Amino acid sequence: MSTQQLPVIVVGAGPAGLAAATHLIERGIEPLVLEAGDKAGAAVREWSHVRLFSTWGEVVDPAAEKLLAPTGWTRPDPATYPSGGDWAEQYLQPLADTLGDKVRTSATVTGVSRAGRDRIVDADREQQPFVVHVEYADGREERVLARAVIDASGTWATAGPAGGSGLPALGEKAAADRITYRVPDLKNPAVRARYAGKRTAVVGSGASAFTALAYLDELAESEDGSGTHAVWILRRGISGSTFGGGTADQLPARGALGLAAKAAVDKGHADAVTGFRTEAFERDADGRLVLVGEDGRRLEPVDEVIVLTGFRPDLSFLSEIRLNLDERLQAPVELAPLIDPNQHSCGTVYPHGHRELSHPEPGVYLVGMKSYGRAPTFLAMTGYEQVRSVAAAIAGDLEEADRVELTLPETGVCGGAGLFDTPDAQQTDGGGCCAAPEPQLVQLAAPAAVSTAAEDAPAGGCCGS
Repeated sequence: MSTQQLPVIVVGAGPAGLAAATHLIERGIEPLVLEAGDKAGAAVREWSHVRLFSTWGEVVDPAAEKLLAPTGWTRPDPATYPSGGDWAEQYLQPLADTLGDKVRTSATVTGVSRAGRDRIVDADREQQPFVVHVEYADGREERVLARAVIDASGTWATAGPAGGSGLPALGEKAAADRITYRVPDLKNPAVRARYAGKRTAVVGSGASAFTALAYLDELAESEDGSGTHAVWILRRGISGSTFGGGTADQLPARGALGLAAKAAVDKGHADAVTGFRTEAFERDADGRLVLVGEDGRRLEPVDEVIVLTGFRPDLSFLSEIRLNLDERLQAPVELAPLIDPNQHSCGTVYPHGHRELSHPEPGVYLVGMKSYGRAPTFLAMTGYEQVRSVAAAIAGDLEEADRVELTLPETGVCGGAGLFDTPDAQQTDGGGCCAAPEPQLVQLAAPAAVSTAAEDAPAGGCCGS
């Protein structure tokens, strides 16, 4: 059998992985999707209670919709917003069912290499098929040969730690009973009881942190949530972009998340601690957690901690593959400059496809959230366009592969990394916005507390990053 007759292995049956399989089928190429979870969209199901800030019209792949049409499937109202559970049940699962035995669940990819070649060997490397090692839930192992590998496994399984240096804080693992790394489902009675009337630290500054703050705010105002209070831990200072793009965000629901977080602190249900990098977790006499900063500050004890510091790619099963990854983001090196939050402005990602996603190992592509490495703000429509281009490249249709047309909605936030250490966006007398006054506990109230200084910063951040 020639390499061209082998299937393309797709790792992950999430939105990007299933879309990749669909585009391959459209090209007459056999896909085999390997999903570690017991159902399609397993990672999405873990945040089934969270509503997407993209509408149904933006989270259904056009080729997938075409494949589903003969089954009688119809897309829900394109102007409405699905929850993660809606997305999984009403789109991802029907798509996986339509793909049939081309999707295998409870199948964990444990390694990818070239047949008979580890990463050191050059001889005839590109003529060898890929070999993919798979372990099933029952312990059975399998070795599958492939013509190409599309890794759409995402980053959900590897959440960032609370520690400010990118490593777990001292005592973080020992405090696991009081820490969660996901937005809690406060509609679940058991989970709700865990946070009701409690003091909870929320570590993080993105959409997930906004969502958690909004949920805790709603709990604080409910009959059973009296006394609920959040402490928002920010590694950076307060600036005009702290709460996202607000009404300037071209995805209104995404902008609304930041406004909901601001409302929580305006109402006094949350305080913000700025410029705080967690170094350690300690326990007080009552077993509550005390967060200790790298600067020696100790915060008031909290009952629970929600850590939402982003995700990072698991590259362990690709250790025998020659990847070219950016040293900061762990994203493909050609893609990294387009998405680098240190430099990137306004949330606009330039159209990109197979060329930006390629590696020194021909035939291997990281797509979907996995392609972004540690960068945030990935949108489903980005993944769909990525896999359309990649499928065309694998099929040898470079004209279509290079025709990448994608206009993404802007976040309404400009300025790159912005202010890293300052507790507010005001310039100091000592020479500009890069000075680092003593971080402090602030209670955000009144619009004036969120300065517009950062909104006037040049693209790339006021520090010229």
